[in-house]
Amino acid sequence: MQTLNPETGGVARAVISLSKGLQKHGVQIEIVALDKPDSPWLRDQSLTVHALGPGLTRYRYSRALPKWLKEHRDKFDCVIVHGIWQHHSFAVWLRFHKTAVPYFVFSHGMLDPWFKRTFPLKHLKKWLYWPWTDYRVLRDAAAVIFTSEEERSRARQSFWLYRAKEKISPLGIEQPRPAGPEAQHLFLAKFPEIEKTRMLLFLGRIHPKKGCDLAIDALPRHASGEPVSLVIAGPDQVGWTRQLRERVARMDVSPHVTFAGMLEGPLKRGAFENADAFILPSHQENFGMSVIEALSFGVPVLISDRVNIWREIAADHAGYVEPDDLAGATRLIERWLYTSPDEQNLMRVNARNCFLRRFEINRAAASLLAILQAQ
Repeated sequence: MQTLNPETGGVARAVISLSKGLQKHGVQIEIVALDKPDSPWLRDQSLTVHALGPGLTRYRYSRALPKWLKEHRDKFDCVIVHGIWQHHSFAVWLRFHKTAVPYFVFSHGMLDPWFKRTFPLKHLKKWLYWPWTDYRVLRDAAAVIFTSEEERSRARQSFWLYRAKEKISPLGIEQPRPAGPEAQHLFLAKFPEIEKTRMLLFLGRIHPKKGCDLAIDALPRHASGEPVSLVIAGPDQVGWTRQLRERVARMDVSPHVTFAGMLEGPLKRGAFENADAFILPSHQENFGMSVIEALSFGVPVLISDRVNIWREIAADHAGYVEPDDLAGATRLIERWLYTSPDEQNLMRVNARNCFLRRFEINRAAASLLAILQAQ
């Protein structure tokens, strides 16, 4: 895979969670990443990680990767590729597509037609090498694994030249350990402005596709009951926070919006434990690791129908789903605020049960292992 840096989004988190889950099922796992060996996020000693150094250009071309794969190709029973469109997936195809070692591909939403509509020039560029590279990567894989039925159906819409042995296996995380109120108090001490408010939590990368601007615009200006606050937490790799702060000032909601930066450890846990609801009006979301993290804490989720697990959320009554526009984001917040306390408490129970039934890591790992062993 390209990187295990958690600031790049949910793929890194998914790889770590699935790897640890497979280990619990007795599978020996080794991860190859194009990270610097001294990267701080590689300090977890519970996983074996081979950091080969960063790849070159945006394609992340790595001279070290083909050499490593050649030297170790007979060591493994199978290979799992996370992500496409970069050198690591093509390198695996070159090394294994004519061997007895099967390889599997997680596309992680990278075939979603949203990218085709939003970035038509980039899509045209991809078409120039699609037949010679990633089309072959998917075609010759033992299976292309999608994390939801929604992702699978959307993937078929991006390129007319498409062949894959499709399988579905959800992602998952460990359920949080029981703890006292320390994390909750720690979060309130750092962000006292949200105390005694109904806190809506956005947690994820600060990126235009995530719909942070919609959450800001949809905030009620004059709440008739308890005041509502929005906490926006996550890394900003594209420099969008400045524009969002200007938007907050222009909308005159500065007292109600907190930019918390990237949260980890007890502060992150405290954010979930203080949250009244989780909000993600995303324009494109392959799976939504932060969504299932909210569910694991029993926090109802307010999401757009562009989050690919929205059908599961709606079926389990674990939150509300609306379109990915301002009207939809406004309805998400209004529906939640006008939900009775008893119904909200039931939805919190539903959120927790949804996580345990569908997205707890042991279930996700068992599902993936069944696919790997069927080959």
